[in-house]
Amino acid sequence: MSGDDWLATRFEENRDRLRAVAYRILGSEPEAEDAVQETWIRLSRSDSETIDNLGGWLTTVVGRICLDMLRTRRGRPELPLGDHSPAFADDAVPDPELEAVQADSVGLALLVVLETLSPAERLAFVLHDMFAVPFDDIAPIIGKSPAAARQIASRARRRVRGTPEPTAVDVVRQQEVVSAFLAAARGADFSALLEVLDPEVVLRADAGASERGMAPMTTGSDRVAAAFSGRAQAAKLVLVDGMPGLVWMQRGEPVVVFSFTVVDGRVAAITLRGDDDYLRTVELEPLKG
Repeated sequence: MSGDDWLATRFEENRDRLRAVAYRILGSEPEAEDAVQETWIRLSRSDSETIDNLGGWLTTVVGRICLDMLRTRRGRPELPLGDHSPAFADDAVPDPELEAVQADSVGLALLVVLETLSPAERLAFVLHDMFAVPFDDIAPIIGKSPAAARQIASRARRRVRGTPEPTAVDVVRQQEVVSAFLAAARGADFSALLEVLDPEVVLRADAGASERGMAPMTTGSDRVAAAFSGRAQAAKLVLVDGMPGLVWMQRGEPVVVFSFTVVDGRVAAITLRGDDDYLRTVELEPLKG
């Protein structure tokens, strides 16, 4: 097999993944195909012997191409969504292959939300959350530091989940409340826990957290306080996707993440997440306290 044939074969092995990446970023099948074809052209013109990780190189290149296409699209007069996303057009002809791509972790509702993100937010979110591309690799594509790329992806994730952007006051106040909750739990101070918990507080645990002994749902300040009193010794104060929360870690890896909803200075809801998929994508940043 010649060098050109070998390169073409390797590219075809990566084509489906590249098309999936491009479609999720662009939301348009024709544009995704154009991006993949341009990626092949750039590969065929490059010195492939200098590429150590072909899959990573191809993902980076298709990401850059998609980012340029998004920025070009933003620079044109706004078009109806269906004009560049055939999946939304009323007269679109069903494409079984396209429908399979849509069904694989990205549906029409998500594509609608992605349309509201900036090009950098969309690329960072898709590459990291859907394809597990490290921020060290995303950063040069969007021209930012890895830390900035992480923040951009976190902001995009909040928008995708419908969480309002936190203000500085929200973060400071929530950190105070979460810190008070942690201190009361560690100190087995039942009265202090009742003070920081809303009387109608709801504690929810996903399947991963439930496997570690937490009930799927607990309601009422008395029962929630009893569940935490004298516990949380190993929990650490962190930012969970930009908002103060807690994490329980083992051997340096997160096991359960505690997300808080604070209303009027009290904890109105606590969500415990230990699902593997969630733990792989959640953004955690240490906090002092």
